Amino acid sequence: MISSPAQSFLLRAVLLLSGDMSLCQEWMKRQAAVIQLLDWILRGVTQVMFVNNPLSGLLITAGLFLQNPWWALNGLLGTFVSTVSAILLRQNREAISAGLYGYNGTLVGILMAVFSANGSWYWWLLLPNVFMSMLCPVVSSALSSVANRWDLPVFTLPFNILVCIHIAATGANHPYFPEVNIQPNNHPHLLNESVDILSISQLFLSVPVGVGQVYGCDSPWTGGLILLALLLSSPTICFHAMVGSAAGMLSGLALAAPHKDIYSGLWGYNSALSCIAVGGVFYVLTWQTHLLALTCALFCAYMTSAISKLMSVLALPACTWPFCLSTLIFLLISSETPAICRLPLSVVSYPEENRRYQRQLKASEKAQQSQLSSSQEEAPLKEKECQIPSWSGSRTAVNLYEYNRAAKINGENDSTVLCFSLAQW
Repeated sequence: MISSPAQSFLLRAVLLLSGDMSLCQEWMKRQAAVIQLLDWILRGVTQVMFVNNPLSGLLITAGLFLQNPWWALNGLLGTFVSTVSAILLRQNREAISAGLYGYNGTLVGILMAVFSANGSWYWWLLLPNVFMSMLCPVVSSALSSVANRWDLPVFTLPFNILVCIHIAATGANHPYFPEVNIQPNNHPHLLNESVDILSISQLFLSVPVGVGQVYGCDSPWTGGLILLALLLSSPTICFHAMVGSAAGMLSGLALAAPHKDIYSGLWGYNSALSCIAVGGVFYVLTWQTHLLALTCALFCAYMTSAISKLMSVLALPACTWPFCLSTLIFLLISSETPAICRLPLSVVSYPEENRRYQRQLKASEKAQQSQLSSSQEEAPLKEKECQIPSWSGSRTAVNLYEYNRAAKINGENDSTVLCFSLAQW
């Protein structure tokens, strides 16, 4: 049995390290610029999964190095360049410190290394990596000026745009920066890949692998470390990441996709991101929004199939276009159901904090309504109290007049009558 002081200490430690580690963020503001920049980079790595936690960033970075150190190095470089570029452009400091100007650079750096045909440790690749990562805040700021009219996030649209531009500009035959040759995805639905030869263990592993494919990684160990990082910050995000990846895997089976694509997680990563975004991050988590998140994940899997086929004709990867398009559609839903409540971007946090914010908002609204109703009930009473002194004063005056008149008739002294009248009053 764990003693009560040990339990309270453990609980405080969990609360300190989970969520967005706001106390650590406040402490970082008083530290040197280099330490702050390290915190912003780690938060940028996690913001790919809608998480704002530097400790989770350490776990994800460890998973990236476990997958491929060269990819991890390019990802960290992209995050660093993107964050510094946002500082030089004087973007919003709170957004920079939360890693919101770093996560697109993370994906740009990793996926440029993934799609490079020259393999690992081709150092010249760092040049286009730095250039494209430097443009991430520029594209993000430009898209935000449009998306803010509808209070929508830009998601990973800058990453999609910049990586597709780089691959389209270089191609498979470029002498310095050749890319992997992406063939048109028009695979026939082969009958020999039946349910009988499905590997159940590979299907189970495809769920964490699908989460890892958000970062372009196909190792189940990397996916497991990413899920652990999500669990540390928000169990709700971790749960919806697994649900979304599983929904994508099942959709791939329903659409008779090649088994190797399902096992490698290519059907899960877009659905995982969509399920996280709708399931508690941009909507307050209820059972209605949970079903909405599952529906969005299934819709995103269908869109993944369609967009990957269309993009492969242009020799381009699907990236996270399906996630961006499907999630933006679901965020633009208009509903009169109170349970489907989309939060303003200015207050969006992790799901548990979003629920806490909604409860506090409802409590303050109830307090204001009760205060307003009580003030309306007190208003008539105050009017009556204001009328009472005028009525009693006139009555007193009448009594004094009657006493004086009776005293004069009886021949009494005025002073005696006055004293008697005042005594009566």
